[in-house]
Amino acid sequence: MSRREILVIVLVGLASVAAGVLRYTDAPAVAAFVAAGLALAGLAWIVAIATESLGERFGPGATGLLQSTLGNLPEFFVVIFALNAGEIRVAQTSLIGSILANGLLVLGLTIFIGARASEDGVMRFSPRLPNDTMTLLMLAVFVIVILGIAASSHDAAAADAKAISAIGSVCLLVVYALWLFSYLRSDTGAVEMPGGPDLSLRTAIALLAVSGVGAAFVSDWFIHALGPAIDTLGLSRAFAGLVIVAIAGNAVENTTALLLAAKGQSDLAISVVKNSVAQIAVFLFPLLILVSLLLAHSLTFVLPPVYIAALALSAVAIWQITGDGEARDYEGAALVALFLIVAAVAFFE
Repeated sequence: MSRREILVIVLVGLASVAAGVLRYTDAPAVAAFVAAGLALAGLAWIVAIATESLGERFGPGATGLLQSTLGNLPEFFVVIFALNAGEIRVAQTSLIGSILANGLLVLGLTIFIGARASEDGVMRFSPRLPNDTMTLLMLAVFVIVILGIAASSHDAAAADAKAISAIGSVCLLVVYALWLFSYLRSDTGAVEMPGGPDLSLRTAIALLAVSGVGAAFVSDWFIHALGPAIDTLGLSRAFAGLVIVAIAGNAVENTTALLLAAKGQSDLAISVVKNSVAQIAVFLFPLLILVSLLLAHSLTFVLPPVYIAALALSAVAIWQITGDGEARDYEGAALVALFLIVAAVAFFE
């Protein structure tokens, strides 16, 4: 590890400490909010470096899975804290926002950067993970759409949305476990990372673990300042959950995927993003629904119609662009544009 990397890690640690101090003092909410956001960005950089090093030893699937799992820890705690505080809209939109932010914004930027980094302007990657991810995402969308129609049409099943959501969650988790076992067994070998950071396996795993846990704590401080901050800034709770919380809670894999795409590591970059989308849709979301049964406020798959439509149409767009294993810069820009449109709807709610 170079002196520069050690210095940056120390600075990130100091930034995280500063965010914690602002959390437990009478500092202005906006200042605490910004400090926590900067600390999250720094932690994301550390995870990106450690993930590159792991990519030299494992296949892109296993590496992407490990990175996205640690990267989604903040989102888990964000939703738990939001539900405990009665912020159900923030909890719902942060999960939906995480799927859309990763599947549209981050994937779009990753494709745009990866295509520009390619000599012929085309980003190429193995099509299996994108297609597998879309199968899993469609399962989650199916449950959400069915319950959404039941609720909007006042069907009798809507009265048991909590029970149906719990049953659907178990089904999604079983399918995800089966897919995960099959995918990791067929994962390819190590990835070449020319010029990448020289970290030992133990150091890389330690950095990933510490950064993931640190991101969870910083996300707690971030959410604590979020309510007062968005009230001060005049933002809606839907916009805060869909855009601000979703992007901040997934800052780890966001930064990692972009850095990997810029270095031409297309399979690993796509793996990081796609693993995150799959995990949120068919692992994190259903897991949180089951956990919320123990809390005062429960989470279900029942969502506002506008976000149901956004999820369904986004799934089709992502499959269309990534299903063949290659994409160009304008296709990445199209995904980013879709996210900006959804964000605009949330902003004016």
